[in-house]
Amino acid sequence: MKTEIRVTNNFSKRAKSLIKKYPSLINELEALEKDLTSNPQLGTPLGSNSYKIRLSIKSKGKGKSGGARVITHIDGEIVAMVEKSINEKITVYLLTIYDKSETASISTKELKELIKNKR
Repeated sequence: MKTEIRVTNNFSKRAKSLIKKYPSLINELEALEKDLTSNPQLGTPLGSNSYKIRLSIKSKGKGKSGGARVITHIDGEIVAMVEKSINEKITVYLLTIYDKSETASISTKELKELIKNKR
C-alpha cells in the first residue's frame, strides 16, 4: 500500500505562521508525515474519513494536550489495513492545523468546508 501525503493551501498558510511562532514544529510535522505514511488512520475519527491528530510542540513545552491539532482527510474507504493490496494508493490530505490554545475545536460545518476545498 502506498500512502501519498498532500498539503492543502489552508494547511500551508496556517502551518507557516505556527512554524514562525514555534520553530520546532517543522520537526514534529516531518515526524507526523512518516507516521501517516505507515498509518493513514492516525488520530481520533471525526467522521467522513477525517481524523484529528494531537501533536506536541517541543518549543511550546506543553505536550500534546496544549500543542497543535492537525485535521486529516483520507480519500477513499479504508476497510482494513490487512485487506489492502500492496499496490493500492491512499491519499491523505492535511486539511488544517491549529494551536490548541487559540482554537478549542472545529465544527462539523468547518470540517465539511475544509473537505470540500481540499484540492
